[in-house]
Order: sequence, then structure tokens, then C-alpha cells
Amino acid sequence: MGRERVGTEIEIEIDDLAFGGAGVGRHEGWVVFVHDTAPGDRVRARIRKSRRRHGEADLLEVLDEGAVRIAPECPHVPRCGGCRLQHVPYDLTLEAKRSQVGEHLARIGHITGIDVRDPVPAVSPFGYRNKMEYSSAPGPDGAVLGFHERGRWDSVLDLTTCLLASPRAEALRRETRAWARDEGLRGWDRREHVGDLRHLITREGVTTGQLLASVVTTSGHDDAAGRLADRLRAIEPGLVGVRHLVGDGVGETTADLPARILWGQDRIEERIMGATLRLSADAFFQTNTAMTEVLYGHVAEAAGLDGGQVLYDLFSGVGSIGICLAPGAREVVAIEIDEAATVDARLNAAANGVDNHTALAGDVRVVLREQGADLPPPDVAIVDPPRAGLSGGAVRRVLELAPPTLVYVSCQPATFADNAARFIAGGYELEYVQPVDMFPQTPHIEAVARFTRSD
Repeated sequence: MGRERVGTEIEIEIDDLAFGGAGVGRHEGWVVFVHDTAPGDRVRARIRKSRRRHGEADLLEVLDEGAVRIAPECPHVPRCGGCRLQHVPYDLTLEAKRSQVGEHLARIGHITGIDVRDPVPAVSPFGYRNKMEYSSAPGPDGAVLGFHERGRWDSVLDLTTCLLASPRAEALRRETRAWARDEGLRGWDRREHVGDLRHLITREGVTTGQLLASVVTTSGHDDAAGRLADRLRAIEPGLVGVRHLVGDGVGETTADLPARILWGQDRIEERIMGATLRLSADAFFQTNTAMTEVLYGHVAEAAGLDGGQVLYDLFSGVGSIGICLAPGAREVVAIEIDEAATVDARLNAAANGVDNHTALAGDVRVVLREQGADLPPPDVAIVDPPRAGLSGGAVRRVLELAPPTLVYVSCQPATFADNAARFIAGGYELEYVQPVDMFPQTPHIEAVARFTRSD
């Protein structure tokens, strides 16, 4: 095969889209992945990684555009690290995502012949994100506030706009940037580890109109943060709270930082399938509200509840899936490792009059091992794990439960394929996989899978 050294420039024709959004082609039989390309493109690219079976290359020039390539709507493509598929027609991205789910099942799980259905398209391809986390950095005119450049940990784009955010979130970003410059606050320099403004996080209740803003600075800016709260309140009538977090460490995380409420409250409300959900500032919730209701509808279909079943909601977060499906169940048992989210789940169940819902805090493996004998056996179990999927121990616990119906909500095809193989080896049959496009313009895909006991 025509394997090339790192740094070599090649010309290559792109044949397909690969997982992660890169175009894929062959150079003298050697597979090469090139980001920002579309099927049919002939491009010049520079090899960045060279391995025996495949290489990765950076796009230098599109020599001939393929028939399917379209012009991105966002002016920041391809510099921004967010969207990776704006240059490809939406229907083609859906087909690529469906194929990638099937390919992962075959390659990682060695599972073939599965009914991988056509993805459910998004309600809206833009403006769908209900949570945004903007990063700050130094700029020539003062602090900038935007997203990391693609492949750069030390550089942040000063956005003119983000098409995935709502106009209201973007207004809060622009006002926060203006505040930082008026206050003389420096953006955070990731090389020198100095600066004042680090992040802005916005969270929006799309159905309720509520907005929550959280600003992250280094220490010593309490008075300035108070003035920001006043400015944000003046431009956004739907704002229900402003928080100030302090982060002095070198890491980029905004989790578990000291926080105080500058004004209002530290939560919002959202409505899904008739249920009103309280979402604390740091609680996990799907970032696409409109498609969350669609997703939960497919979860309900896969669960097949008729009012008589015991439903387990594992990795339940704020309890949203179990609460939304509770009217069709005899009893719901929700388990979540995050204690704050479990508190939200209990409050959400009570606020919605759901009295057949029990929320337990703890690791799924531990709770099922220590309390399983005191819990009713499940007829249906729903698992909605993080991107890392279920650990081996968690898979074993679910297999020990042996619910007749198992519904798996996946946000990562590779870890789902691995877990699916383990469940099949443990006595389950994978009936179908229904992808749901929660994240247009990106390579990410959510999926709902239905397993049933084969014995």
C-alpha cells in the first residue's frame, strides 16, 4: 500500500464520510482520513499521522469540489472546533450516521444483521442548543469569548455568532464580553496561566423561556461580577439567575468550583412530555430540548409499557426519563450516582404528582448489589450511560437483574457496540437500533436500542 510519511503532501479523492465527520479516501490503497472534506472532493492534504493501515491528513486545498459539497452557513467554519459537517448536505450526514452505527456494531461488537433504522431527523438544524459553555482568552481589543479553535488548546475564537446557540444565549455572550472589556478584565491565557475571565455558561429552558447565566473568573472579582448580573438582567427579561464561580487552577473544567448566586436562583425549569422538570445549574440534561421529547418518545416505544410493569431508570440524572414514562408503569426505580441530580429527581417527581417514583443515590453497581433484594424485580430496565458506556461491573449487574426488556440509550456508537456484545453474550437479543439526530452539524448521534431476553 502507498503509506506516506508524516508531512508528505498528497492528492486524494474522497469517497465517503467516516465516524467523527472526516472524509475518507484511498491513496494507492492506503486509507486516509481528511477533515472538512465531502464525498466527491479531490483535495490536496498533508499527512499528520501515519499508521500501517491508515493515515490522517490536514486539508490544504480543495482542488475539485464534489457534487454534494455545500457552502457552510457559519463564517467560523472550519476554524471553530464545534461544527464539522456544515459543508455536507443534511440528508447525507444522516445516512452517514446510520451507517456508522451499523459499522461499529460489526467491527467492535461483531454483531451483524441488526435492524439499524433510518435516523430521526432533527426538528431544527440550527439554534437547537439549550446549554452553551463559552471560553475566554486574551485578544487585541480585550477579552474574547467564544470557542477553542479546532485542534488548539491555547487559542479561542472571538465569535461574531454561533448558529447552534439561541439568539438569547448569544446576546448574553456579547454582553459579558462587553462587560469584561469595560471592567478591564483580561481573558484567561492558557499558556501563562494568568487572567481574570475564564468562562460563561448559559442554560435555557426552551419551553419555559427561563435563562440561567454562570460566569467563571479567577478570584478577586466579586464586585465586578455583581455589576455583570445587573447588566445581564437589563438585557434579558427571561433571566432567572446569575451565578459567579471562581476557578484559579490550570485546568479547563468548570465543574465543582466554588459558586455563589449573584441574583435569583441556581436552576431553571423545562417541560418534556407534559412533565415540568427542575434542572439545577450543573445537572445533566440533553442539550436539544425539541429532540429530547422525540428521543423519549422512542424510549417509550421500545419500553412497551402498559401500566403493569416495574421500570428501572438507571443512570437517571434528574429523573427525566422515568418521570416522563411513569404514567405507563406500575412503579419506577431510578438510580443516579450524582446526589444533587437525585435530589432534583425527587423534587421533580413530587412537583409533577408522580407518586410511583423512587429515586436512589449511588453507583448503579453498588446500589443494585446492596439494595437489590429490597427492590421489586424489573420488567423493563432503561440504561442511559455517559459516553464511556457501561463498565463491565455495571453490565454484570444488569445481567443479574435480567429484565425481560432492556432499553439502551446511547450517545457513543463505539461503547454501545461493546456493551451490546456483552448483553447478547449474556442472553439478550438486540431487536433494533433507532438513531435520533440530537446534534445536527456534528458527527455525534444518539440512539435507542431495544433488547429482549432470548431465553
